[in-house]
Parts: sequence; structure tokens; C-alpha cells
Amino acid sequence: MTVSAPTRPSSTPAVVAGRPRRRLKPGRPIPFGSAVGPILLLVVWAAGSAAGWIDSRTLSAPWTVVSTAGDLIANGRLQDNLVISAQRAGLGLAIGTAIGTMLAVLAGLSRWGEAVLDGPIQIKRAIPALALIPLLVLWFGIGEQMKVITITLGVFVPVYIHTHNGLRTIDSRYVELGESLRLRRTAFIRRIVLPGALPGFLLGMRFAVVGAWLSLVVVEQINSTSGIGYMMELAREYGQTDVIIVGLVLYGLLGLLSDGAVRLAQRRALSWRRTLAD
Repeated sequence: MTVSAPTRPSSTPAVVAGRPRRRLKPGRPIPFGSAVGPILLLVVWAAGSAAGWIDSRTLSAPWTVVSTAGDLIANGRLQDNLVISAQRAGLGLAIGTAIGTMLAVLAGLSRWGEAVLDGPIQIKRAIPALALIPLLVLWFGIGEQMKVITITLGVFVPVYIHTHNGLRTIDSRYVELGESLRLRRTAFIRRIVLPGALPGFLLGMRFAVVGAWLSLVVVEQINSTSGIGYMMELAREYGQTDVIIVGLVLYGLLGLLSDGAVRLAQRRALSWRRTLAD
């Protein structure tokens, strides 16, 4: 009697003839998809206010907020405070980005740099920047310097963390290629290090721009005499809920627009990558 050899099970699943291939990607991008959530939230807010489900003393109606914003624009309060807030956030973001990037490069390209820098920065990462405000007030007072330093502390950590991670995850084959081509240190950084760390840096920037606005919200409500946060704190003392909502909406729009700008730069700078979002 002849015994046939056992059949080895196939390592790939059988394809059923005639059945279309199932697509596992999320699908085509939705035009203006990022606006769907905020619009739905606005609709619920307006419907609740119109139906009387939301007390106007607790949360002003959208049309009241729009009218208040128009009044603030007409008398110039909104523009003046917005310019001051934008200057603080922009300065802190610029300084924090520069510091975070420089420290990430030093720690990413040098074992000694990592040994010296990474530990203290990880400790700072575990301490919220806002928890340092009492100490910063003692050191620098309540002026502009303290506000910018607080924003800087909220910015440089995410830039460092993600840029450093981007540097450490560069494929070692590119490093070996640079050594084979006898690249100078500057050429190695320009051609291999910076392009390899770019995805991590841009991801860190998304966290950084949001961190800048979050820090700004707090520092402008601490003995400040200008800015959107000061305007909101003054409105709290007088019970002006509509003015507070105007400030919150403005902060939200600023954060959303800032993040959108970084995401746009990310898509253009990394257009060569094929990802699930494509």
C-alpha cells in the first residue's frame, strides 16, 4: 500500500474566486473633514440654547457670543489683546523650538550628550510647566519675562522628545552609507540626520503649538494687564459669561489653525511617504 506524504498547509489564505478584495484602509479623505466635529458641536450648542436646555447664565448662546465678539472688535479690545497674546505665544514657541531642537541634536548624536541632557529633560517632562509658575514668579516677577519663559518650558520638551526619538530611529544603514562615502560631520547632519529626524520634529511641533497656547491661557490670568487671558479674567470678575466664551472660542480657533498649519507643512514636507492617511 502506498502512503502519500502529508500535505503542507498553505501559509497564505486561499483567495475565493470572484470575491472582490476587501479594502482595509479608512477610505477616501472627507472634504473639510476636520470641520465636521466642530460644526456638530456648534449645532448642538445652538439647539440647546434655542430650546432653553442650556441656561444663558451658565453658557451664553452662540448668537450672543457672536454679538459680543462684534462689540469687542468694534471698540478694539479684542484686536489689541489678541496681538499681545500672539506675540507672547510666538516668542515662546520660537525660543522653545530652537532650544528643543538643539538639545535633541546634541543628545541624539552623542552618547555623552544623551547622558548629560536626557535625564534632566525627562525629569522636566514629568513636572508640568504650569507647576513651576510659583517658582518662576519668585525668580522673574510677574512681567513678560516670566510669561515667555513659562511658554518656552511648555514648548521645548515635546520638540526635544519627538526630535530625539526621530534621530534615534534613523536606519543604521544610512549611517553606514555616510561612513562609506566619507561624509563630513556637517554633510552627514545635513543629508542624513535632518531629513531622518524631520517626521519626529514635525510631530513634536504639533504638540508644541498646542502647548504654547495652553501655557498662555494660564500665564495671562496671573496678574496680567493685557492679553486674551486677562480679558477673560476681568470678565469673570464681572460675571460676563459671553466674554469668557469669546476668549475660549478664540483660543480654540488659534490652536486649531496653528495645528492645521503644522499639519499642512507636514504633508508637504513628507509627501514622499505613503501612509494610511493617504
